[in-house]
Amino acid sequence: MATTAAPRAPKNPAPPPRSVLRDTAFLRLWAGTTASGLATWALPFVLGLAVLHRDLGAAGLGMVLAARTAGFLAAVAVGGVLADRHSRRAVVLWSALAAAVATPLLAAGLGRSLLLMTAAAAVAGAGQGACRPAFQALTAETVEPERRQQANAALTMAVRGSTLAGPALTALLASFLDTRTLLLGIGLLWLIAALVPGKGAGRVTAADPAAGPEPEPRAGFRAEFLEGIREARRHPWFLAGLAALVAVIALGYSATSVALPLISRDRYDTQWVLAAATTAYIVGALGGALVIARWRPRSQGWAAFAGLAAYGVAPLSLMLPVHPVVVVAAYAVAGIGIELFNVPWFTATQREVSPDKLARVSSLDFLVSYGLAPVGLALIAPAIDAFGATPVLAACAAACFLVPAAAALVPTARHFARTAPARTE
Repeated sequence: MATTAAPRAPKNPAPPPRSVLRDTAFLRLWAGTTASGLATWALPFVLGLAVLHRDLGAAGLGMVLAARTAGFLAAVAVGGVLADRHSRRAVVLWSALAAAVATPLLAAGLGRSLLLMTAAAAVAGAGQGACRPAFQALTAETVEPERRQQANAALTMAVRGSTLAGPALTALLASFLDTRTLLLGIGLLWLIAALVPGKGAGRVTAADPAAGPEPEPRAGFRAEFLEGIREARRHPWFLAGLAALVAVIALGYSATSVALPLISRDRYDTQWVLAAATTAYIVGALGGALVIARWRPRSQGWAAFAGLAAYGVAPLSLMLPVHPVVVVAAYAVAGIGIELFNVPWFTATQREVSPDKLARVSSLDFLVSYGLAPVGLALIAPAIDAFGATPVLAACAAACFLVPAAAALVPTARHFARTAPARTE
């Protein structure tokens, strides 16, 4: 006698992952990262106010900012190795504390000792540089893989939001507080960055019983840094993305940084274009981060490279005699595109790179992209003087379009992964 099969019980779909914004551990990390980003942005702005108040000369400002950049570049590689050797949380703590201690020394030297200010700026830059790869690796320890893109988007939105609101807030505070007090406030932000983040989930290290046999003695600093470079070379998409970043930052971003004030003054005879375009870029970046927090394109790497290439519309708009609204719109598009690249780029690095080498690979990212930016700035201005703004902007726009397009053709670049992700129905 035939029987009818009992109907299957309907499958309960897996509940969606809880929002990362409801995770206390991430919120503590978010607060610390935001404080460090705001402190990093605020220092040049507050020192600029010191120049306006004649507490610091223009040449002195240049020396102090150069010392900070040198400290950053020197420490970012060291911080990457230390964050892979030791607790990422400890590296964040001590590097942020170093910046917190250095900032009052900047205030003490203001108007009294340029040498003290320069030395303090170098220490503050070193603290900032050591923090960056440690924070990247700590994010991977704190947040589960399926929520990291949302977490990275939230982090970048906080940084962009503080950049947007920061000038108005600092200008308001400057009406009531002197420059030294504002510098002490920056030190307080670094103190928050040091103390507020919690511990990550931790990693299995060679010292753990589950790690296997007795560990071999650690290699030296140079050997471990080279090991991070070898890890980066295992990922062709990472090297291609790094090359594209260098082209866009050292050429595109540098060219627009130099040319926008000149064109705002000479072509449009107003500073409104400069202010509006800069603001539009930040607002666009906020919008891009909001979009990519939820959007999961099928070919994530290709979509990210397309977003990075969109920066080319900024130098393109400056070389053409267009209405100023077009320039502002181009900067908004560039801002959207840069975060459509940044957030998946950070997420893919946290996912694909070996966890015990993540901080070193992240430090390589910051070292190359940030390290070559001053070189671009130093070369663009003489190039504009020698050849004119239009040819230089055209060359930089072409680089912004072509280098990311070429990078997208590299094997593994389509998905920012060595293997294509499994499709879910």
